[in-house]
Amino acid sequence: MRSEVPRERLRFSSNPTMPPERRKRMKLDRRTGAKPKRKPGTRPDWKAGAGPGGPPKKAAPSSQRKPPARPSAAAAAIAVAAAEEERRLRQRNRLTLEEDKPAVERCLEELVFGDVEDDEDELLRRLRGRRVQRHEDSSDSEVENEAKGNFPPQKKPVWVDEEDEDEEMVDMVNNRFRKDMMKNASESKLSKDNLKKRLKEEFQHAMGGVPAWAETNKRKSSSDDESEEDEDDLLQRTGNFVSTSTSLPRGILKMKNCQHANAERPTAARISSVQFHPGAQIVMVAGLDNAVSLFQVDGKTNPKIQSIYLERFPIFKACFSANGEEVLATSTHSKVLYVYDMLAGKLIPVHQVRGLKEKIVRSFEVSPDGSFLLINGIAGYLHLLSMKTKELIGSMKINGRVAASTFSSDSNKVYTSSGDGEVYVWDVNSRKCLNRFVDEGSLYGLSIATSRNGQYVACGSNCGVVNIYNQDSCLQETNPKPIKAIMNLVTGVTSLTFNPTTEILAIASEKMKEAVRLIHLPSCTVFSNFPVIKKKNISHIHTMDFSPRSGYFALGNEKGKALMYRLHHYSDF
Repeated sequence: MRSEVPRERLRFSSNPTMPPERRKRMKLDRRTGAKPKRKPGTRPDWKAGAGPGGPPKKAAPSSQRKPPARPSAAAAAIAVAAAEEERRLRQRNRLTLEEDKPAVERCLEELVFGDVEDDEDELLRRLRGRRVQRHEDSSDSEVENEAKGNFPPQKKPVWVDEEDEDEEMVDMVNNRFRKDMMKNASESKLSKDNLKKRLKEEFQHAMGGVPAWAETNKRKSSSDDESEEDEDDLLQRTGNFVSTSTSLPRGILKMKNCQHANAERPTAARISSVQFHPGAQIVMVAGLDNAVSLFQVDGKTNPKIQSIYLERFPIFKACFSANGEEVLATSTHSKVLYVYDMLAGKLIPVHQVRGLKEKIVRSFEVSPDGSFLLINGIAGYLHLLSMKTKELIGSMKINGRVAASTFSSDSNKVYTSSGDGEVYVWDVNSRKCLNRFVDEGSLYGLSIATSRNGQYVACGSNCGVVNIYNQDSCLQETNPKPIKAIMNLVTGVTSLTFNPTTEILAIASEKMKEAVRLIHLPSCTVFSNFPVIKKKNISHIHTMDFSPRSGYFALGNEKGKALMYRLHHYSDF
């Protein structure tokens, strides 16, 4: 007689038509090691279905079928015990991890998530509940949100000082600087807030806009916020919304005539030097009236800061040092070099330079790095001095007379224009001639200048022609060809100046009225709107300079006026 155990195993493992509920119950019994329970006194009914090897019989009608039996209480108890055991193991593992955490981290978790040591499911329910609550809040109507925001009204203060509400008024008539800011007679008095706005408007008008250093950085969280802020800004202001390009366009130069730089110290003597301070919003004006004056540049009044009078010393040239801490000045008929220390407020005369035999010191140049001082002597000599000690380092000599000299942008080379129309290139360290070439079409050189980016060399001659060369060709070729020959002047070119961005070259002749032109680079074309010939207010130009960021352009003429113009393309000073 066969045993029933193997038959049951065969039945449970090989019957493919077993219901899912029964199959699941059998898996649970295998996991727990218990046999499936049946009612006592019953045996497997082989007649109801297909037996092993027997033909299948018809199933009973659906009306006669019995519903599947529910899981027994013992199986449910085993499942609960297994879940409890798993939970206990998770709790033990979590406590083990908690012991390894620092006390600060455990305290922080309790503050953020609450005390969930006993039930981790509670934490999940809390997080899920917060997310649902946020979703519900976001879907509330505007009326409900307004109702939520209705808080009790704040209590009124017990006592209010009436003088605090009175706005202090500022007198505009009895002050010469504020009087110019009045738009009509009714603005004899302005409040402090309105005066602040008026000053801001005047400053932006003088600077041609808000300078880059005064702009505030706006925080923008997303692209949607950026578009909304741009639209709000577009609707809240008026003006020209077409932005200017980064490079200077040619043809028309947008500029405005400002108050003269030396309006607060007028003079009738010729202006021999005008220069902007390299680090401050200051302009220096010097002339044959023996005075060097400093003015604050605001484009409207240009208030005077200080004037230095040098007795019996008509100034031929005055110049800032590279760091802006000193002012150097030479005279038309003296060998003394004056050095004014701006920090200490002392005037130091340099009467004699050891090894220098020049009777008159007039023309000089300061290197861009502030290390050297170059003096143009007589008989073709150039003298190189130390800027710090004012002692002679060495001398260089050319054939003929020295017409003009200038340093390269890196202060390693010196370019010299001679009276014979030749250009010499010198090495500063070895004081040897690196190259020598003839300025094309020049019979007599008068001026020379180099661009700050090290790209161009401009040479002016006595016939009014300005040749623009590439610096590399001037160093390597014995007969370089100019990039462009500017022929807009008919008299000798006595002044040449590049702007700091190397986009403008200013050329001028002191021998003819209104003989000044602004050249656009790199197109080498002349700006057609400067100067305005009909006004005839420029006269004979003797000196020119651009501000450190090209925001202003200044010229000194023979009538004692330091003309100043605001270039709108450049936003900074």
